[in-house]
Amino acid sequence: MTYETITLDVTDRIATITLNRPERMNACSLEMAGEINDAVSNGLGDARCLVITGAGRGFCSGADLSARGDRSVSRGEGSYIALTRHYNPLMMNLARLNMPIVTAINGAAAGVGCSIGLCGDFVIAGKSGYFLQAFVNIGLVPDGGASWMLPRLVGKARATEMMLLGEKISGEKAADWGMIYKCVEDAALQTETRALATRLANGPTVAYAVMRKNILTALENSYAEQLLAEAEGQRIAGSSADAVEGTKAFVEKRKAAFTGQ
Repeated sequence: MTYETITLDVTDRIATITLNRPERMNACSLEMAGEINDAVSNGLGDARCLVITGAGRGFCSGADLSARGDRSVSRGEGSYIALTRHYNPLMMNLARLNMPIVTAINGAAAGVGCSIGLCGDFVIAGKSGYFLQAFVNIGLVPDGGASWMLPRLVGKARATEMMLLGEKISGEKAADWGMIYKCVEDAALQTETRALATRLANGPTVAYAVMRKNILTALENSYAEQLLAEAEGQRIAGSSADAVEGTKAFVEKRKAAFTGQ
């Protein structure tokens, strides 16, 4: 499919969405949010892993303020409409996706770009990459799920630091904090990302989908509720062709050949 603000490639069961407005540091306009959402909902084909990265010098510099909200509605109300109709549905679809997500952070991941970057199950940053909750610097508040996501990733104190001080968190510091999977040399970012995505694309896709759902719901469920969710998830995963293959491979002492079914 052809898009105006992103590119989409599906090769070897890996879908790669590249945010493609390098002249604007990939600022996420309403059109971009819609195109990412459309790609995630309709364009991934036979992919079993999703990679999200940015073209040029940055991952995503945040929402495109010049295009944010309903043009006939000004100020805070316009932002509310933009979030509830565009950005929030995108973040929910990424959270509910039935395959693993790897995000490759090159340069700035700011504002809603920080939230998109951190939606990955595995977030890999280059050493030039950084995360920024820039809202306070223009008198706004974090959105795109940041106030839910950050305390769970790094704890209240560090989340408060990011949101109230609005200072850059380098890729190396983010890795030290446990906010992301790893930080690598810039030159190795795409190679590392592709290697991990290839591993995930050849794994048990049904089980991955259940794991993603269980990790998300575990943050809100009681212990008893999560035990039941795990049992229900095991029923789904255990009925998959990959579970049959995995068990057979274990018995035969060989590497499983998962098909994603």
